[in-house]
Amino acid sequence: MILIVGAGLSGLLTAYRLKKAGKEIKVIEARDRVGGRIHTLLSNAKTPVEMGATWLWKTNPSLIDLLKELKISVFEQFMEGQAYVQYFCNSPAQLIDIPQQETSYRVVGGSSVLINTLAESLTRDELKLREVVQSIVQQNDTIKVITDSSEYISEKVILALPPRLITQSISFEPLLPKELLDISKKTHTWMEDSIKIALIFKAPFWRNRNLAGAVFSNIGPVTEFYDHSNSEGTTFALCGFMSNAYQPLSRSEREEKVVDQMVQIFGKEASDFLSYEETVWESETFTKGLNPLPLFPHQNNGHPVFQDSFYDGRLFFSNAETSLQNPGYMDGAVFAAEKMVKKLN
Repeated sequence: MILIVGAGLSGLLTAYRLKKAGKEIKVIEARDRVGGRIHTLLSNAKTPVEMGATWLWKTNPSLIDLLKELKISVFEQFMEGQAYVQYFCNSPAQLIDIPQQETSYRVVGGSSVLINTLAESLTRDELKLREVVQSIVQQNDTIKVITDSSEYISEKVILALPPRLITQSISFEPLLPKELLDISKKTHTWMEDSIKIALIFKAPFWRNRNLAGAVFSNIGPVTEFYDHSNSEGTTFALCGFMSNAYQPLSRSEREEKVVDQMVQIFGKEASDFLSYEETVWESETFTKGLNPLPLFPHQNNGHPVFQDSFYDGRLFFSNAETSLQNPGYMDGAVFAAEKMVKKLN
């Protein structure tokens, strides 16, 4: 049996491929849901909003090929009309024409469509949720994986988790190489410092004013906001990022500050929203871990040490941050999984 720890995009795709190749697999996930940092949240107004990974580009070949294979459609990010920019706190937001840039795309129905499509290929026995891996022990030609509720004996183990989360939360016997542990602790996990927020509306008032719905702010609290309406044009939202400096505040305090800023920029129409949604990724224990050191974005992503195997070729690191292509992003997660499957087949 091949055991995969982590039911994010990389872990699920690895399981999907290996199962199709006739391998016996099992996936263990600590959360009560699949997807990891891909999380399409359905708001109280039944509007899907991305609280995690959202966009893809034509420069994401591995992800694009997978979406085509699974017959999952994408649509172009709406960027028509002008955008607001806040340069200074003592001056009003200014309207600008959006400069020519690489077109970004979103998955029709939300990024979790990809996750759910992969997960649907697994049985209940093959996908175990709400199990936290505590320790991994090499035993001659097998590996024992001990969770908070079970024990598993496996021929090979794939750790499809952020590297520094692994070194913080799992004990190993024997100890892993010092270089691997040192680099893992200093490997940035993409999204871990992000606060994703969204405002849901009954109608896209910004489009009626020839606005893209985009906001770029140097002062915050929202630093980036984008039109987040669905592909069919039946649900409407603005979604983006809030400065992590507001993490210590309560949810209601963050909501108040977001609304105040949007009213200041767009006017009173921005206060007529159906719901406010947020995910503070720094508070997600199974993403950031506990008290990690501050790191530069993408620091040590794709490091050569993660390409090695351990425990006599039975233990592997494979997730978005270990990828040699677009590390930290959805495309990187797919690339890492495809490379891992080739290594095991």
